[in-house]
Amino acid sequence: MRRAMASAEVGDNVIDVDPTIKALEERAATMLGMPAALWTPSGTMANLIALSVHLQRGDRFLAPKGAHVLVNELGSAAWLAGGMPEPLEHDAGPGRPTPETLAAAIGARGGPYYTLRTTLLCLENTHNASGGSVIPPHEHAQLLSTARQAGLRVHLDGARIWHAATALGLPPAALTVGVDTVSACFSKGLGAPVGSVVAGTASFVERARRMRQMLGGGVRQGGVLAAAALVALDRVADLAEDHEKARKLAAGLADLGWDVNTPETNIVLARVADISVTLDSLRALGVLAVPLGGRVRFIAHRDLSMADVEEALRRIKAGGHP
Repeated sequence: MRRAMASAEVGDNVIDVDPTIKALEERAATMLGMPAALWTPSGTMANLIALSVHLQRGDRFLAPKGAHVLVNELGSAAWLAGGMPEPLEHDAGPGRPTPETLAAAIGARGGPYYTLRTTLLCLENTHNASGGSVIPPHEHAQLLSTARQAGLRVHLDGARIWHAATALGLPPAALTVGVDTVSACFSKGLGAPVGSVVAGTASFVERARRMRQMLGGGVRQGGVLAAAALVALDRVADLAEDHEKARKLAAGLADLGWDVNTPETNIVLARVADISVTLDSLRALGVLAVPLGGRVRFIAHRDLSMADVEEALRRIKAGGHP
């Protein structure tokens, strides 16, 4: 990846075009089943651009409870995009609202001019806070249908869409059917140091490019970073190994008495009595994890081997945890 970055062909992506960024955008758009894509420095910026284009000030948007756009993007959806967020309960499963819940949240159309207007649905696949849970295509289609019947636009936060596609054995484009826009990240398991895309129609990308510049996301010789992302896209199939590592870690922790989820992708969540104490104890053992929504989050990724997972379990067992 570093060799690709060092030898990348570059241009000026603010004034004209950077050929490597252009190649990345075209490849990502094809993989995501969208007409066009725009490189962004981060997934947070990609989501913010989409929401800023879709929402007018005061519009309400709906997203599954705990979605990244609701809890991990510093309120930028309200502060900068001007949206009024509302969470949806996960009554179909972790990270997955039912069409009935969505329809009830949308409510009746019409009403006086001062009625709160709902205009956008934001889905997340995989759902980070639910342990990397996956929305299957048939549920995606039902939610899209409900949103469309109510006249809503749909943005998909697909930061981890590569993981969802790998878990389902489907191409990423199979998980974006019908959406207006989708974001996707090149560092979530794929190993790129930076970068995401936001994808949609050509007219959307034209507006998104202006918004990216307003947010300070214009990068001149960005091909150096895009080259890393192109290498990352060659690694999507490798994610299956990370999912297997997560399953092994979860099974081992469960055998040791931990209360853990059954991972669908590469995220293992554990409920513990005291998060701070547990994280400090793990750190003393040389096992690193982070807090997430009242739980401890472990991530299986490409820089860990199966032997590393086994070693982590050995250390945790020796340390007497949980």
